[in-house]
Parts: sequence; structure tokens; C-alpha cells
Amino acid sequence: MSSILKETALLEDTNNESFWMPRNYQRTVKRTQDSFQVCNDLVVCFQERARVERQYAQHLSEWSSKWKPLVESSPLYGSLLQAWQCFLTSADRLSALHASICKSLVSEDGDRVKTWQKETFHKKIFCGFRESQDLDTGFSRAQKPWAKRLKKLEKARDNYHKAARKEQTAQERETHAQGNPDIAIEKQRKIQEAREEAGEETKKMRLRYEKVLEEVSRYAPRYMEEMECIFDQAQEEEKKRISFLKQAFLSIHRHLDITNNDSVKAVYGELHHALMSINEQEDLRWWRNHRGPGMPTDWPQFQDWIPTEKPKKEKRQIVEKETPLERSVMIGGVKVRSLYDYVGQEPDELSFKAGEVFLKIEDEDDQGWCRGINGDGKEGLYPANYVQPVL
Repeated sequence: MSSILKETALLEDTNNESFWMPRNYQRTVKRTQDSFQVCNDLVVCFQERARVERQYAQHLSEWSSKWKPLVESSPLYGSLLQAWQCFLTSADRLSALHASICKSLVSEDGDRVKTWQKETFHKKIFCGFRESQDLDTGFSRAQKPWAKRLKKLEKARDNYHKAARKEQTAQERETHAQGNPDIAIEKQRKIQEAREEAGEETKKMRLRYEKVLEEVSRYAPRYMEEMECIFDQAQEEEKKRISFLKQAFLSIHRHLDITNNDSVKAVYGELHHALMSINEQEDLRWWRNHRGPGMPTDWPQFQDWIPTEKPKKEKRQIVEKETPLERSVMIGGVKVRSLYDYVGQEPDELSFKAGEVFLKIEDEDDQGWCRGINGDGKEGLYPANYVQPVL
């Protein structure tokens, strides 16, 4: 008995959850509203993934920048050094790749979803979307006559079940009274009449219940047709949404899937080539020729002494009086004492003996010459390193 009741309760629960029952179409209406929120969640989800890609790109770049000078100054050399450096250059290229993935996820995939969302869902002034409201109106209009008939059917069913329970109670009382000598015959007759009246009422309620059920059954095909028509419209819109989101997911996959990216293949291909190019013999030969016995050197040889000739100064061009002086002129001059003998080689040069005192009237120029006046009043040039100031 308990198993039958459980099966009946399960059947009723299933029936109550059925699309055809009143207001259960709301799940289909809500699906449209949920799709709008799914777009928001999708954009936020992959914006976070884009931040992960950007942070990874930054970490790669920082790692490479940190280790480049350390690697360059490391004790490694030759092909081993080149292989190590290739890891760092590969990181820079991968950093750029992941930065581009971040940009694609945000500016391409994210904007694409937002644009489609804006074009697909049209918000009402107060709340909700036009698409979901149109579905709700269509389902409600199609289900309203069915709901009225269903309510009428439930009332007829309840009346029939109530009459049947009353008849059953009357039958039980009659059965109990027939075998009981303590109950008067008159009372037994009344119990029998009550049972007969209950039976008639049950038949009447049953006929009414069957009539209403027949009416509902006749209307059911029309109800199903109208509901399926609205449902098909919802399915068609959902089909477009599923198709779009599929393409959006494929686009995201294409950006994230670096296993088939030609740039990545090139990066790791070149890295592998650099690793395979490590050559012990070439590295050892390089060390021998640049740090070992193979380095060229000048072995000690006898070097004869060669007197150095004093470089001749370049002939100075006489500055015209109208041309502004390029060196600072000393007012009054500064006394200097010659350290060595000097014989002027040009007409504009002074000659003097060691220990002679004269005036310096212009500072040293970029060729190492000063201008002065000797005791005879002659003005001319002399080597700056041949004199010292008189203290």
C-alpha cells in the first residue's frame, strides 16, 4: 500500500513540474533573462583571465630583465652562454604573445559579447526585457483558457472524490448496522437510505467529472499547439544564443590555444636549435684562443731608444683687431718666470732664457700657448708649460 502511495505522489510531483501545467512556462521565460546575465558573467570571467595573461606577461618580462645582465656577466661563454641568453629572449617574445592574448580577450572577445548582448536584449523602461515579456504574454494568453478548464476539472474531480468518500462511509455504516441486533430496524432503514443517496450523488458527480474531463481533453490539442508555437519561438531565439556563444567560446579558445600558434612554435624551435647548437669543441677552442695559450702576445724583444721630437705647433692665424678675442684678456697681466730657455720659431713668438720674468696677458689656449709681454715690451706667444707664476 505504501509503495502505491509513493508512486502516486511521485507521479503527482512529476505532473506538477510539467511544462504544460499552469505557470510552468516561466522557466522558459526566465531562460531568456538568464542568458543576459550569462553574457555579463562571461565577460567578467574572461576579463579575469586576461588579467592573468597580463600579469604572466609582466612576470616574464621582469624575469628576463633581471637576469639579462647577470647572464651576460656570468662565467659561461660560447654556445652555452648563447643558449642561456636564448631562454631570456624567448621569455621576451612569449611576454609579448601573452600581452597580445590579454588584449584579444578584452578588446576583441569581450567587446564582441557586449555588442551582441546589446543588440539581442532590449531593456524595458522599468525592468525586464522586451523579449522575455513577449514570451510571457504569448504563453499566458495561450494558457489562460486551459487554466480555467483545468481549474473547473479539478473542482469536478474534488466533488466526485468527496461524494465517493461519503458513499464509502455510508456503506461501512450500513455493513456495521446489518449485523448488529442492538440497532433498531428503523435506524437501519435510514442508514440504508443514506447509503443509496450517497451512491446517487456519487454517480451524479462522476458524470459531471467525466463531462468536464471530456471538455478538457477536446481542448488539449489546441492548447498544446498554441503553447508549442510560442515555445518554438523561444527555442529559435535560444538556438541563436547557443550558436553565438559557441562561436564566442571558439574565438576565446583560438586566442588561448598557444599550442598551434606559429609564433610559439618559432620561439621554442629557435630555443631548441640554440640548445642543440651547444658544442663542446667550439667552446673549448674559443676559450683557448681568447683566454688560453692560443691568445696572441708580443714576446719581449730588444727595443732601441729613439729620441722623441718635440711636436711643432701649428701656425696660428693672426687675429685681426676687429675680431673679438676668443680668450680672456688679463688687465695688467700676471708675472710669470720661465723654467727653461726658449727660442721663438715664428715671428709672433717670444724668446727667453730660464729664470726670466715677464707678463702673461692671455690665458692658455686649447693648443697649450699663452700670450705675454717681455721686458723689452715685445708681445708674443710662448709655451704655457715653460713658465710658472711668480708668487
